[in-house]
Formats: sequence, C-alpha cells, structure tokens
Amino acid sequence: MQLQSKLAILADAAKYDASCASSGAAPRDSVGGRGMGSTEGMGICHSYAPDGRCISLLKILLTNFCQYDCLYCVNRVTSNVPRARFTVDEVVQLTLDFYRRNCIEGLFLSSGIIQSPDYTMEQVVEVARVLREVHDFRGYIHLKTIPDASPELMERAGRYADRLSINVELPTPEGLAALAPQKDGAAIERSMARMAVRIEDARQARKEQAAAKVVSMPATTRTLTRRAAAPHFAPGGQSTQMIVGADATDDRTILATSAGLYGVHRLRRVYYSAFSPIPDAARALPLIAPPTVREHRLYQADWLMRFYGFTHGEIVPASQGGMLALDMDPKLAWAIAHRERFPVNLNTAPRELLLRVPGFGVQTVDRLLAARRVRRLRHADLTRLHVPLKKVLPFVEAADYRPGSTLDAADLAARLAPPPAQRGLFD
Repeated sequence: MQLQSKLAILADAAKYDASCASSGAAPRDSVGGRGMGSTEGMGICHSYAPDGRCISLLKILLTNFCQYDCLYCVNRVTSNVPRARFTVDEVVQLTLDFYRRNCIEGLFLSSGIIQSPDYTMEQVVEVARVLREVHDFRGYIHLKTIPDASPELMERAGRYADRLSINVELPTPEGLAALAPQKDGAAIERSMARMAVRIEDARQARKEQAAAKVVSMPATTRTLTRRAAAPHFAPGGQSTQMIVGADATDDRTILATSAGLYGVHRLRRVYYSAFSPIPDAARALPLIAPPTVREHRLYQADWLMRFYGFTHGEIVPASQGGMLALDMDPKLAWAIAHRERFPVNLNTAPRELLLRVPGFGVQTVDRLLAARRVRRLRHADLTRLHVPLKKVLPFVEAADYRPGSTLDAADLAARLAPPPAQRGLFD
C-alpha cells in the first residue's frame, strides 16, 4: 500500500481520540545547530478544529488492525473498515517531513492491538526512540500506552515521551464490562498508578538536583558539580479519555470518576469524547449521538473542579437528575441555584468566593485582588477588565454599585441564558 493511502486511513482512524493537547512539555529547542525541533517559540504552526481541539500534532495510529472487539470502536476486529499498518521508519519519516514543512509541532501516536500488548507497545516505543536517539528530535511526543504491556516497556515509553496516556474508555466498570469485555479496568488503574508514582519520582529528583546544584568548596570558592541529569519521565504527566453517551451513565457519575482520577492518579487532563455512531454498530449502542453541547458542558464542569474550587457534587446536584443543564454553563447554573450566596462584595470577598461569580475567570479575580490592595473597586473597574457585565452585575456589589432586586428576579435565568445557537445550513 502506498504511504499516502496508509496516512489517509490511519490519520482518519485516530480522529476519535481527543486527548492530544500538547501542554506540559519540557522546554527544548535546536538553537545552536544541534538536534531538530522545538516545544515552544517560533516556527510552530497551531491550528484548531471547529470544536476547539488542537490539531497541530501529527495524530495517527501505528495500525488500525486490532484483536479487541470493543463495541464502540470503529477499528474493532469485527468492523468492516479498510486496514493499514505503518512501519516504524514510515512514522519517523512522516513526523520529520511534516515538521520540516512547519505543519506540526510533534507526534501523537496510538495503535490498535496486534499480536500482543507487549509487541504493539514495543513498536510504539521504538518510534519514539528512533526520533529521539537517531534523529535528535526535540519536538513534542505523546504516546498512547497499553495497560497490559510490561512495566519495562512503560518505563521506556516515559523516557522518550513528553506525555503518556491510557484511556479508561468508559466512566464505570459496568460500562467497560458491557461494551469492552476484553479490557481490564483493574489493569488500567494499576498502570495509571505505576505511571503516577514514576512521574512523581522523576519530578522530585529534578527538584532535589536543582536545590543541590551549587556546592560550597573549602578554598572559599563555589563551583558547579557535574552530575548526571535527573531522570526524564513524561514531564507532561498523563491523561485519559472517556466516551460520553455510549451508555446510560449520567454526568454526575462521569464527573465523580474524573474527580477520583485527578485526586488518586494526579492526571493532567481528562478528555471527554461524545460518542459517534459507527457503521455496523452493535444493538447495545445508541443510534443517535448525544448533543455535542453535553461534551462542552462536561469540559466546563471539569474546569470548575480543577481551577475554581468546585466539587463534582456541587456542580451536578441530585435535584437535576444527575445531568448538567444544557441551556447554560454550569457555573451560572450553580449561581442561580444559590442566590443566597450573592451578591459578592468585590472589595471584601475572599478569592474562593470571587471565583464563583459567573463571568469571572482566574486571571480576572487575580487582577481584582491586586487592584483592591491599593484602592476600592468601583463599577468602572469591571468595564476596564472587559468582563461580560450582563452576566456579572447581578451577582456583585462594588463601592458605587448595588444589584438591587435584580438578583431576586424570577426571570433571571431567562435573562442570562445565552441566545439560541444558529441553525446549521442543513438543519
């Protein structure tokens, strides 16, 4: 098969994996004529899909042959799709060629399972090894790992990759057993735990090395001791992906699973991928995809857990039937449901409460806190910060502003709800 035909098949087969962001890489570049590639700075082309996903990585599968029969996967063994397989050298050359053309900033490589998990993982790791050791490639590499692969292969993967990921696939063990019976949820958890420990060990070693870099010498001189570099292991951490809408799991359960993954395994990101109906689908799968706005609301809720101090139980109360509201963002929905917590005084409220004001982001809150150290905040300060005043003003008070009865209005939710989305051309 021609390389271009393989690329068409295997790039298309990789589009269902959402976890391809390139944050968290260690800073590297080829300044000085050594190596090739960079993880930051000029010469990197960023492009984004209409749904906001970064597509500046060469995102491909090593092969879409697979011995597993996961019902939700278009590449399952019983699926009637065109198959292809790259060699290690082909993936290496594609990555280098696309980088030289300034089309990508790095590589996201996953694979179907062929022969055995160890055999497949060995091929994936070999791609990264050749790029790093043979071609001195300094761009970003994200490897999708296989839970059943040996710990030694996982160790090698972390040595070459900026980020590793293992997909939990579905938010509950029951869902995984029903739709992917050949996958072992316990093995996925074990692999995540091992990677979390190894990532933390490497991070601590780097901190200790930096602290002990300068050593005092007897003759009133100080010199830098040359030591072996601290071990490199996936400095971008690990991530995972959950499919949303393939089973009946509600949003409250999905966010509870994500909160557990962040807390126990210290994941950098959990990605949510709305289920897409596939050809020749099993009867256990829904015939219609969930609304894409549900995926968007889950990302917003995930952000509230990670950066705004919300717990998953607050974001989706039991009174909502376990589902996020689709007609407004979860932060605004929480504020309207808890009007007794507002208005928030901009000049006296703690940071934790300011972060709960609809329309305020983390940077906005930090700027407000810095400004109020030197003077009292007024209505005009909000205008200068370019916050969405329509959303913010009902929930705050300043030195010269009070919301009055606006907060108690029965139609407040209707006033603040976003306008209906524009209908598509073929709707």
